[in-house]
Amino acid sequence: MIQLSDLSKSFGDRTLIDHVTWQISDGERVGLCGPNGAGKTTLLKMLAGLDDPDSGGIIRPVDLTIGYLPQDGLAHAGRSLFEEASSAFQPLLDMKAEMHEIEHRLGDASIPQDEHDAMLARYSELQDRFRHGDGYSMDLRIATVLRGLGFTPEDGARPAETFSGGWQMRIALAKLLLGRPNLLLLDEPTNHLDLDARNWLEDYLGAYPYAVILVSHDRYFLDAVVTRITDLNLRKLTDYVGNYSKYVAQRDAMLDRLRQAKKEQDEEVARVKMFVDRFRYQATKAAQVQSRIKLLDKVVPIEVPPERKRIHFTFPVCAKSGRTVLELKHVRKAYGPLTVFKDLSLHIERGDRIALVGPNGSGKSTLMRMLSAEESPDGGTRAEGHQVVIEYFAQDEAARLEPGLTVYETLATGSPTGMVPAIRNILGGFLFSGDDVYKKAGVLSGGERTRLAVARMLLRPSNTLLLDEPTNHLDLDSKDVLLDALEDYGGTLIFVSHDRYFVEKLATKIIEVGHGQAVVYPGTYAEFLWSKEHQESAAKAPLPAPKSQKVSKPNPESRVPSRGPKAESRIPSPESREERKRQDAGRKKQQRAGEALQKRIADLESRIAQREGEVKELETAMASPGFYDNLEAAKPVTDRHQALMWEVGELIAQWEALQEHASEQPSET
Repeated sequence: MIQLSDLSKSFGDRTLIDHVTWQISDGERVGLCGPNGAGKTTLLKMLAGLDDPDSGGIIRPVDLTIGYLPQDGLAHAGRSLFEEASSAFQPLLDMKAEMHEIEHRLGDASIPQDEHDAMLARYSELQDRFRHGDGYSMDLRIATVLRGLGFTPEDGARPAETFSGGWQMRIALAKLLLGRPNLLLLDEPTNHLDLDARNWLEDYLGAYPYAVILVSHDRYFLDAVVTRITDLNLRKLTDYVGNYSKYVAQRDAMLDRLRQAKKEQDEEVARVKMFVDRFRYQATKAAQVQSRIKLLDKVVPIEVPPERKRIHFTFPVCAKSGRTVLELKHVRKAYGPLTVFKDLSLHIERGDRIALVGPNGSGKSTLMRMLSAEESPDGGTRAEGHQVVIEYFAQDEAARLEPGLTVYETLATGSPTGMVPAIRNILGGFLFSGDDVYKKAGVLSGGERTRLAVARMLLRPSNTLLLDEPTNHLDLDSKDVLLDALEDYGGTLIFVSHDRYFVEKLATKIIEVGHGQAVVYPGTYAEFLWSKEHQESAAKAPLPAPKSQKVSKPNPESRVPSRGPKAESRIPSPESREERKRQDAGRKKQQRAGEALQKRIADLESRIAQREGEVKELETAMASPGFYDNLEAAKPVTDRHQALMWEVGELIAQWEALQEHASEQPSET
């Protein structure tokens, strides 16, 4: 599909990519990994045609369409959300407009017959192309993608410019997904998505029919989506088959082999140099010395990526809190006409490890601010337990850093004396090394400021941590440092994170925030999803029909003798009888649901056939000579024909969705 041929790219005296040849085939989903600053974003821009290589080339097919989503910086204005998303189908919209124009002109009786026939032929051609491009299901596809990315039906009419920066990126992502380019380039697509939207995007990209290259610091997302990892390191691209977890194992094994080869090469070079230095001035050894000098000149040094130190961090000691840590009772919170919480009660105990989940805007950050006492509720009470020491990491924590302090001073200020020796190690774990520690906080990039804020939080003693999206802008290695520290944390942990891997590793209790409430689910995030799925399935399942009471005849073969231990063992226990009843009820419910689904499919097929029959009758009438002589009589027929075509498109889209749902149902055994 697309190929790099001997490609090189440099910025000043720094080479990012050096004589690389690489390719991606149709349908592949590739995760582009590598250390910060290795050139991943630069490579995506060159593939998208937004940047040029210094040498070499990028070979693209003539008909290749490419869609590129940058990390940020996109904005949309001048149209509603739905109109902006619809622009992904501009060719279909143009066809639709031309079809409407032809329909209007066909009603003009003054048009010559030859031109009239030409318009009919053009209309038929447009209709076929429109149908082939799924134009009749266009609105359904737009609504599906917007809903998956977290937009509500009411958002469709809102002007695009009223959405914030994170939602602007969602609009851009929606347009890309709807446009379905042959090559999809995504640079950190999950940065502005909540967990529900990430889960939906995983499924969407997993079924995407064309090639995808993505950069992401979300380990779980990479594991779920990609089929190949390409590692950009030391100016080269190296491919690893499989997802991110397999890549880590393969990469570590490769690095071990590389380090061993480097060690052996260094030992051999040192041995040869020792021989040269020892016998350089002996005439009898001159030939041997010269041959070894030539050998040294031919040696190509093995280059090994710098080994990043894996630090093990222990939080500073803090007194244990009481059993009850925080409690909210009948709390109400509103911002003007927007009510975030109506009557919220929440009890948090020592040792809880809670993840707050819910769509963006549901009130997770508001709840965190109330728990931390940074914001007071409008009604109700907040109570803090005995000896509770809270450390709160806000979403804008990076903006709260003192710009005049250096990186090192930022961590040293407020840290316990006993933690000062660990500052250098902590900074190294968050990618601050060498002279970086003397940089002023005010000149750091957004990602660097976030990493520094997280490092500062780790050095302060506390027994209760409130973390609001601490993983934003962290690379995978920095996330691992934070994750290891939090796994060993002995206090109470409440956090918001859109990183599924992070949530899976830490949370033992889930609180779902939304609709003015906070519902507690004991267990992991996977168990929370399982519970939600079963609740939704139960809500959608049809109610069982009432059964008439029948007296069943006894089965002689089922009689069991009442004597002897073997006979007693054949009598099913009450528990097994109840379990069998539940299994039978489940099978019957599944069977009824399957029958209802097939009935709906058959009903749709009947309606589609009926509407298509009407369309054919109308097209026959419209093609008859003199049909458009009477404009008033022709217009209702053409309007009816157009309405039927849209209805058929919608019905076919519904039929396809039901067929897909039916194929996912487990078969009866």
